[in-house]
Amino acid sequence: MTKDTFRCGWVAIMGPPNAGKSTFLNAALGQKVAIVTPKAQTTRNRITGILTDKEAQILFMDTPGIHQQRGKMNRVLTQTAWEAVESADVILVVLDADMYARKPEFLENDLKPIAKAIAADQRPVFVAANKVDLLGDKSRLLPFLERLHELWPRAEIFPCSALHEDGLVELMNALKKALPQAEAQFPEDQVSTLPVRFMAAEIIREKLFLALRQELPYATAVDIEAWKEDPEKGITFINAVIFVTRPSQKAIVIGKGGQNLKRVGQAARKEITELLETKVHLELWVKIREDWPEDLGFLHGLGLGEQ
Repeated sequence: MTKDTFRCGWVAIMGPPNAGKSTFLNAALGQKVAIVTPKAQTTRNRITGILTDKEAQILFMDTPGIHQQRGKMNRVLTQTAWEAVESADVILVVLDADMYARKPEFLENDLKPIAKAIAADQRPVFVAANKVDLLGDKSRLLPFLERLHELWPRAEIFPCSALHEDGLVELMNALKKALPQAEAQFPEDQVSTLPVRFMAAEIIREKLFLALRQELPYATAVDIEAWKEDPEKGITFINAVIFVTRPSQKAIVIGKGGQNLKRVGQAARKEITELLETKVHLELWVKIREDWPEDLGFLHGLGLGEQ
């Protein structure tokens, strides 16, 4: 493409919790920028991923799952998602096709807030019907796709599997064509706007989710309290605090003899070392802060709701 035909624009990735939005973003970029866990509402911030080729530069905004739960943190997360949608050139809705094919009665209720918001929107809308690899009986996919066409007749729908990167080429080509003609906004080798401190905190939070699974409380946050680089020794010293709301949760995170915390620290240190390409000394602490999910000042201090 010539300079006059190059395309660049913002694509908001939205959808219900646990639809595979972050997995899609990582697959689209060909590398990890967003943490991925089996736990719903893993993403808490608007995460920008940048994909550049000869034809276009796609600026993806991965957003928290759209849901209707109460609480200040949940309201902040939902607001973050809607703000991303408002600033986007293109809207990409990611849905769990396997779940809705099995439980079609959940579809309209889950999509109600999304459908209402974009019903009259004139911007291009695409739907990634994700996780089709989990469908044992592919014939169940057809009624789901037909219902989506009824709900959003203007949207283009692409069955895909972000995990296995199936069906993504067609979707990516369609997204690029929908972008406005414009020059690239970022260098072609840049893949994210995320600062490394934020990425390190997210890596720790991901390892917490993966290590403790169902035991881990949703009300868990990670904050980097100290970050010191020593170029002469080639090492970065990081102190991070894991916040929970109750003493019982602190005991779960630490584990018997500190084994859980040690396991999380080892896994996180390995990935942060790869991210920074330097040695890392990581210290983790667990603190109780009972009201943090309802403390707007604390939430903003974590970067939630502020972009």
